[in-house]
Amino acid sequence: MASVFLQTSALVSSSPSTSIGSERLRFASFKPSPERKASVLVVRSDGAKIQRPRAPKLITNAVAATVEAPVSAAPGHELLLFEALQEGLDEEMERDPRVCVMGEDVGHYGGSYKVTKGLATKYGDLRVLDTPIAENSFTGMGIGAAMTGLRPIVEGMNMGFLLLAFNQISNNCGMLHYTSGGQFTIPIVIRGPGGVGRQLGAEHSQRLESYFQSVPGLQMVACSTPYNAKGLMKAAIRSENPVILFEHVLLYNLKERIPDEEYVLSLEEAEIVRPGTHITILTYSRMRYHVMQAAKTLVNKGYDPEVIDIRSLKPFDLHTIGESVKKTHRVLIVEECMRTGGIGASLRAAIIENFWDYLDAPIGCLSSQDVPTPYAGTLEDWTVVQPPQIVTAVEQLCQ
Repeated sequence: MASVFLQTSALVSSSPSTSIGSERLRFASFKPSPERKASVLVVRSDGAKIQRPRAPKLITNAVAATVEAPVSAAPGHELLLFEALQEGLDEEMERDPRVCVMGEDVGHYGGSYKVTKGLATKYGDLRVLDTPIAENSFTGMGIGAAMTGLRPIVEGMNMGFLLLAFNQISNNCGMLHYTSGGQFTIPIVIRGPGGVGRQLGAEHSQRLESYFQSVPGLQMVACSTPYNAKGLMKAAIRSENPVILFEHVLLYNLKERIPDEEYVLSLEEAEIVRPGTHITILTYSRMRYHVMQAAKTLVNKGYDPEVIDIRSLKPFDLHTIGESVKKTHRVLIVEECMRTGGIGASLRAAIIENFWDYLDAPIGCLSSQDVPTPYAGTLEDWTVVQPPQIVTAVEQLCQ
């Protein structure tokens, strides 16, 4: 799989890391991890260098707890998903002085969803750069910075805004490694919130996975838990390839216990969320939780679904997916992306091409409606796949 992807996308090879899974997510009050004592070098915009003690960990009240969470003796510390992203970004900035952040309000405001909160104070205005409202300009600047040896992270504030930088991302970010004959690498991370929120309107409910999947030279990953959010963030920053990290606006307040020790995930591995034997359900991002909700109903009805969070949207982890298909012989794809030209369409084609002989039924695919996302809450729900639809689709495929 890796060799084929290199030929079509001209990416720099990377070595995968090990990963572990976790599904213990809940909404609760945040208990910060013990403070790590260290000093960091702060470079201000005037060029002055200041040695400053490391700031304490952030304590936020982003989620109100209605029930006191039980005290757990398990190792690790609990973080909300946006805090896990912030921790991964913080660790990589401390480890590598080439890592920098740029985007709208990422500095002293801390980002639209507080993923970069506190970083400007720690690392200075040159490493955490507030930019004008000009996505094409600062995305192009980030690509140029990557060409000259830096490792920039560009935040789009909202993924829909990055359509204004589509030329820079496609013609420059994805292709310069190839068109330069390998003279340049583009180690840039482009990240931000996307997906259908709660009545954010059509222009703020974009799912751009389908827009970027056909651009040669890009890797795409989607986080779904605090654990894989931090691990994928760190892996994306260390990669020599341009990586688009998709975050979902409704998952930022998910809480999970993650390890205290450092870990880095692979950018090309799927995660088996629930082993099963009757059908393989492939999903990612927010739909992981709709699928797991449906799985409870399916188990009560006597079905044993295998749920896989594909995580890597480009390239697909066809090894993990293929081993599951060979076992279950039935596949259902559940996505929030649009049906026409979406991730599900590409994934279905890949499965048919590689594992046709193992299928005992047509591949099912549940996607969002091919319409702009309505503002009205009831209509918004109708455009997105809901758990009862997943249950019905599995019952039909397993007949």
